[in-house]
Amino acid sequence: MYTIFNDQLQVAVQSKGAELQSIYNKATGIDYLWSGNADFWGKKSPVLFPIVGGLKNNTYTYENKAYQLGRHGFARDHSFEVVQHTADTITLSLTDTPDTLAVYPFPFTFQLQYQLLQNKLVVTYQIHNTGTTVMPFSVGAHPAFNVPLAPDTVFSDYFLQFNEPETAPLWPLTHDGLIDAHPTPYLQNIAQLPLTEDLFYKDALVFKQLKSTQISIKSHKTTHGITLEYQDFPYMGIWSAKNAPFVCIEPWCGIADSVDASGQLLEKEGVHLLEPQAQFVRSWSVLTF
Repeated sequence: MYTIFNDQLQVAVQSKGAELQSIYNKATGIDYLWSGNADFWGKKSPVLFPIVGGLKNNTYTYENKAYQLGRHGFARDHSFEVVQHTADTITLSLTDTPDTLAVYPFPFTFQLQYQLLQNKLVVTYQIHNTGTTVMPFSVGAHPAFNVPLAPDTVFSDYFLQFNEPETAPLWPLTHDGLIDAHPTPYLQNIAQLPLTEDLFYKDALVFKQLKSTQISIKSHKTTHGITLEYQDFPYMGIWSAKNAPFVCIEPWCGIADSVDASGQLLEKEGVHLLEPQAQFVRSWSVLTF
């Protein structure tokens, strides 16, 4: 376990999956990150790479060869190496191995940086194609935040606040985690979405191309909450396990296969095609209050 800190925050990260373990605000005395209670969901903030979501039949095809790859890819299950660690910043790195090449035949370096800026945690993904061919990939975040955050409040006292009024359909997930071919009307010019436990009984809420670049968890009964900021993540998942005291806000560069996906990796919706020796960088942040 590794720790970074400043005057306002203390954050813990583990090498497995480069996964966040704690986001503690010294002034509020609150740890905003979910505890990882396996009775509901045993993870806290897995990193999704080289795919986001699931594949049709857990399989994709590249250059006429079929590969098996589980939901959200393999990065969350591999140990990252710490390549930089100061008081308020840590950078962890994952590179290809024979095991990764067997399921994803592309050389790469994937670095995650966690940096504290006052009461904000900034998370940066840097992906480097170290190979000689175009590298198709997706990447995404899956942080879970405690709800409720204050004593004498309950889950339904909280709401999601978008920084832009949203009119956006919902892309339902099938029982096997694929995106339905037809969206359903959902957000209708609203900036607030009340949190209720039954909101997630049919799995995650999946959106495409939201206007907002910030989503907050807030309540009228406490001043405490979080704001997740993101740029250039075209897909968004919002999820909780059934009746669980947390909410995940998940900015994605990529999305699960649709029910009518071809299975060809180069045709996958949301996949990025990174040229040889090129780099891809994206950041998101969480502000605690």
